[in-house]
Amino acid sequence: MKNKTENKKTPADTNGMKRRDFLTMLGAAGVASVAAPQIIAPRSAKAASNWPERPITVVIMYGAGGGTDTVIRTIVGEMAKSTGWTINVVNKPGAVGGVATRFMLNKPNNGYWWLGAANYNKFVRVMGHSTSRAWEDWQYFQAANSLASWSVRADSPYKTFEDVIAAAKANPGKISISTSGTGGLWQELALIVSEAAGVDLKYVPYKGGKPATLAGLQGEVDIAGGGVHEHIEFIRAGKLRNLQQTGTKDLVVEGAPTLRSVGGMIPALQSMLPLSGIYNLALKRDTDPEILEKIKTAFIAAVNSDTFQAVAKKKYFDVDIRTGADADRRAALVEAVTAKTFWDVKEKIGKKVKSPDELGLPDPAQFDSWWPPSGYKPAM
Repeated sequence: MKNKTENKKTPADTNGMKRRDFLTMLGAAGVASVAAPQIIAPRSAKAASNWPERPITVVIMYGAGGGTDTVIRTIVGEMAKSTGWTINVVNKPGAVGGVATRFMLNKPNNGYWWLGAANYNKFVRVMGHSTSRAWEDWQYFQAANSLASWSVRADSPYKTFEDVIAAAKANPGKISISTSGTGGLWQELALIVSEAAGVDLKYVPYKGGKPATLAGLQGEVDIAGGGVHEHIEFIRAGKLRNLQQTGTKDLVVEGAPTLRSVGGMIPALQSMLPLSGIYNLALKRDTDPEILEKIKTAFIAAVNSDTFQAVAKKKYFDVDIRTGADADRRAALVEAVTAKTFWDVKEKIGKKVKSPDELGLPDPAQFDSWWPPSGYKPAM
């Protein structure tokens, strides 16, 4: 398990890097009337000290039962337990997070509306579902990472990763793999692997990781795409056979065969590993800083709780806490990586994607010299 400290620094790799964002923070002060100037007291003084005075609502951007849902519900449950806050959770899946994002952007910045997010919501701008920039509009709290997995049914003719790659080379575009949605995380990571392997796959979108896994179990697709955490119980039960996972090394799993790292089969990918999903909570950026600090304290305690640590161990999540400027930087970096990945293979996405230039993002190789962008200011 990784650190239990805030703002951990990691080496720059494709999915695990420090980041921050340029945000233009709200500076709304009192507006002066020509005839009678009016002084408006800062809202933080009383509002923040009494917050929360009513229930909080968390809107999860993916469906029930998937990795994001499991992580967010566990964390906010621990936050509620330790603080006494009342926290309600609802799911609003669709458009790889775009539905929930648009819904939340219309909610007030009073600390009572939280976004249960994944991957710093990096897909919504790339896919054109929203113009919201993570490091301008949101403050993220990162909890953990998850590894991608390809698995097949126990009765599949494909016994190994090499088998399915050989079949895909012989039948370009015919071997199907389920994803959590067009332009979503599992499609992105599957694209990176398949490009490195030199094959074309048929990507079949579902509304979340759980239905994508079930599609593989039910034989709707040749390969179940998703996360190790979504496949592991079916692998242990002998219903799915894992072909590869995107960690840095093979995973020894109790009650199941060892899960092979794709880096051992495609050495060119080794430097990019781990390829992972990222679990976050997010609030609107201009929420009162005192409220954000209260949430940060409760969030870190929840991620470090015995309950969440047990879930992380069982699901093979990599605990990696990031808040504040460190979260901002990673938000910008992973979006830059996704923008380049999707633009390079835009004809395979199936939907229109925006170029890095349109999004004002650098090539990932130039990210360190680009960050922080002009006007960036940490929110907390």
